[in-house]
Amino acid sequence: MAEQMLFNPGDFVVYPTHGVGEVLRVEEEEIAGHQLELFVINFDRDRMTLRIPVNKAANSGLRKLSSKKRMDEAMQTLKGRPRVKRTMWSRRAAEYDLKINSGDPILIAEVVRDLHRNVGQPDQSFSERQIYEQARDRLASEVAAVDKTDMEKATTKLEQILQVD
Repeated sequence: MAEQMLFNPGDFVVYPTHGVGEVLRVEEEEIAGHQLELFVINFDRDRMTLRIPVNKAANSGLRKLSSKKRMDEAMQTLKGRPRVKRTMWSRRAAEYDLKINSGDPILIAEVVRDLHRNVGQPDQSFSERQIYEQARDRLASEVAAVDKTDMEKATTKLEQILQVD
């Protein structure tokens, strides 16, 4: 194949619906009579390995980690005022899911910001809490990878930003 390799073994990448993973290797495999070159990506958090054809990587939304500047923009988004629409929860939940699965750290930060509850604020429903935690963990995993730290420290960083009034 004359295509250039987008990612190398050891690179951390973001897959929109699963978050941050590490490229383990690139391998050739025959599938349905076709020779395919595949990125083998490990997602530690989900204990999952994904194989993505090299020629489909761009279309799948697979991308490099965000730049420090892009993550700073996401942190700024967290500091903004929450925007809560007064639409039905099912519609908002669907919008939040789309933002989380977009893989865009700024859109994910919007979900975290909008669903975050400070002490003394009304409690969240179970599904609101689940979506909030999914978004926070997805954002924290990329923050951890970009900052070269762990999930716990990245989550603490996000929570500290959210506490500032």
